Amino acid sequence: MKRLAVTLLVAAAALIPAVAATSASPGKVVAKRDWTRVVAITPEGGFRMGNPGAGVKLVEYGSLACPHCRHFEETGFKPLLQSYVRTGRVSYEFRNLLINGPDLSVSLLTRCSGTGGFFPMSQYVFATQPDWMKKIEDIGSADKAALDQMTDQQRVIRYAEIAGMAPMAARFGVTPARAKQCLVDPKGLKRLLDMTQAAMSAGVEHTPTFIVNGKMIDAASWEGLEPELKSALGERR
Repeated sequence: MKRLAVTLLVAAAALIPAVAATSASPGKVVAKRDWTRVVAITPEGGFRMGNPGAGVKLVEYGSLACPHCRHFEETGFKPLLQSYVRTGRVSYEFRNLLINGPDLSVSLLTRCSGTGGFFPMSQYVFATQPDWMKKIEDIGSADKAALDQMTDQQRVIRYAEIAGMAPMAARFGVTPARAKQCLVDPKGLKRLLDMTQAAMSAGVEHTPTFIVNGKMIDAASWEGLEPELKSALGERR
């Protein structure tokens, strides 16, 4: 899906890292670590799951409003985690590339769920994408005209109201009051703007776009991505 122009509010950004670590007592047998439980916010603003020291680092520039990204989540997300991320061989980072107004609203709320909720909520957002997007697509001409007259901040809130995004976020621990704060947070808005601009500057023109160890690859599906991961790991395709 080609990116669409999105007008955002700009303010200073903030980075709140979250790093998980474990230790073992001498003489005890340590179970294999499940790296899918380790999630952190990266300096680029993405959410990274997995071993930060993994030999293969996968980055996806994606959109929560993109049907092609939804297809990847449905077909490739689980095998990616089970066969590559869980073992610590590959880390996976999702960076937002905004494609429209509703994407901005739902991205702000999904990021609002934090390192513990981002990936579970993203899965739910993708699974219900046809439903909440249809609510927006079905609004009448009067509502569309009203949206055109709103400020950027008002529009962000209104898209969330129309699509019922706040109740979705509540399923992952984001209270209505917290959801409202996140929707109007200038730092959150700037972080998403910065990621989108960084993606465009790097030549990213569609979602999803995958980058393996810093190299953009020509694959937009799990069928195309997995051979690239195997190659990076030194395995047969």
